[in-house]
Amino acid sequence: MKDIRELLNIEYPIIQGGMANIATHELAAAVSNAGGLGLIGAGGWDVDRVRDEIRKTKALTDKTFGVNIMLMSPYAEAISDMVIEENVKVITTGAGNPGVYMKKWKKAGIRVIPVVPSVAFAKRLARGGADALIVEGTEAGGHIGQITTFTLVPQVCDVVNIPVIAAGGIADSRGLDAAFALGAQGVQIGTVLLASHECPIHDNYKNRVVKAKDTDTVVTGRHTGAPVRVIKNKMARKYLELSKYNNMKLEELELLTLGSLKKAVFEGDMVNGSIMAGQSAGLVKEIRSVKEILDDIFINSRVYKGIL
Repeated sequence: MKDIRELLNIEYPIIQGGMANIATHELAAAVSNAGGLGLIGAGGWDVDRVRDEIRKTKALTDKTFGVNIMLMSPYAEAISDMVIEENVKVITTGAGNPGVYMKKWKKAGIRVIPVVPSVAFAKRLARGGADALIVEGTEAGGHIGQITTFTLVPQVCDVVNIPVIAAGGIADSRGLDAAFALGAQGVQIGTVLLASHECPIHDNYKNRVVKAKDTDTVVTGRHTGAPVRVIKNKMARKYLELSKYNNMKLEELELLTLGSLKKAVFEGDMVNGSIMAGQSAGLVKEIRSVKEILDDIFINSRVYKGIL
């Protein structure tokens, strides 16, 4: 099995989460320049916006970076062709099965790394030609599955013969060491990078992550089949309260959250915004540079010190 660092041509076996509206060229380039794999989070952007972000990233780094494509996006097919035109080296995917695009991506020499929330889906995508898998536990921020990182990662490692990257709840060197002990070859981090100088979110958002305690995140949307982990605020509490009523229509709940992520990211609205963050927010104590965050994870890693 090829080492993930060799596979992706990176120094550190670490991938930045493809966070919608957050993972822009500034953050992606900073992570790649610091030795990890930076990602542009395509989210719901159209093809022209994603192309612009790719070109801006190229202007900031000569290191490998990738694009995360949300497969439920109406622009996913157009973006799937554009990344080939722009010579993107790595694609990660979420919210769907990338099988329909796999052949053309592999033909173009692109490394394809889907995000998976279950063993069955991991086995299916490994058979379908994925180069590696990001195995994400429910501790993660944003859209999540139901199985914990600690239990999901080793189960996937037992049944696939491609590299596994652990995600969900990882924010420091202890998380990295735990991931390696579980059988992973690398980690994906997101929440800890929210509290970085290069992350293009409102300072209110960054400061809220730093102030978060262990019990400060909740999951909305479990009953709708679209669970999302966020930091508690007025909007999240109202959503959870309304969710208790059987006669509450899904459309009404969606209206409550419409544009809420952008409110948090761009306006710094910590009352009505969707403050997506994982349970690892309780481990984040200060705002640092991306390089400081990545270096700290690996300098303090017992695995990389050769103690384990």
